[in-house]
Amino acid sequence: MRRREFIALLGGALAAWPRAARAQRTGGMPVVGVLLNNAGDDPATQALLATFRQELERLGWSEQRNVHIEYRFVAARSDQYLPLAQQLIALQPDVILAQGTKAVGVLQQQTRTIPIVFNYVSDPIGSGFVASLARPGGNITGISLYEAGITGKWLAMLKEIMPSLSRVAIVGNPKTTPFEYFLGSAAAAAPSLAIEIVPTPIGGVDAEIQRAIESFSAVPNGGLLVLPDSTTTDHRELIIKLAAGYRLPVVYPYRLFVAMGGLMSYGTDLNDVFRLSATYVDRILRGTKPADLPVQEPTKYETVVNLKTAKAIGLDVPPSLLVRADEVIE
Repeated sequence: MRRREFIALLGGALAAWPRAARAQRTGGMPVVGVLLNNAGDDPATQALLATFRQELERLGWSEQRNVHIEYRFVAARSDQYLPLAQQLIALQPDVILAQGTKAVGVLQQQTRTIPIVFNYVSDPIGSGFVASLARPGGNITGISLYEAGITGKWLAMLKEIMPSLSRVAIVGNPKTTPFEYFLGSAAAAAPSLAIEIVPTPIGGVDAEIQRAIESFSAVPNGGLLVLPDSTTTDHRELIIKLAAGYRLPVVYPYRLFVAMGGLMSYGTDLNDVFRLSATYVDRILRGTKPADLPVQEPTKYETVVNLKTAKAIGLDVPPSLLVRADEVIE
């Protein structure tokens, strides 16, 4: 056998080894990897995974019967993205569901062949994940988190509920969310609302979050725009408590903040996002290439307002906002 042929044969055998070991471990079932930003024991995370599994079940995939799912949870620890991504890739899954820009970016650096379905990504083109929404062009596709004008809508909601508002802190962790993308969008929308944008980057430590919000609250007529971010989600109880203590109006990206006592939210229905993600995982398991699946935008948005919180911080919710609300918590 010629040396070149031997090397090619050896390389093919080594490449097949992880898949052979995986097939033995999973009984030959296809493997779906899942890399999520938040903690695995977070009730909100478990609810979203339940939606994902239920939709897969409806489409014919059952963990008990014909698919194996490997879960990894970053829990807002930015140093865990790489090792957890490498663990999943070592399993040679048939497809990976990745939550958030950071997770997708790390996976993209590690593989250009394993199909990746993303969600919670706000700027897939600018992040370099896809060539275009209609034609992704590589091994990555998925469900975008928001349409481009979402930041302007958040700012407008804050101004609507507090007309005297003149300053807004953009709160998020640059290590776990595309902070500059949202900051730029907010800066573009702010002049028409007579709002000053105050960049307020935070880390994953309670004391740092407390200092940032306390410092911002020292100047009156301010409000918070909390970004979609695993750090803000994992520390949502603290952020909600601080906002109430300093009587700050806040707009959040997800309903779960408002259900815990936050003032208001406008954003995608996250259960719908995970349901749509499952449909793309299904199609890839059945042979469709990610490059042939256009990036989808969420189909359901929801506005949620907490009247009890508004009253506690001395705000009257205008009728125009109440009429638009999909849910009012009293």
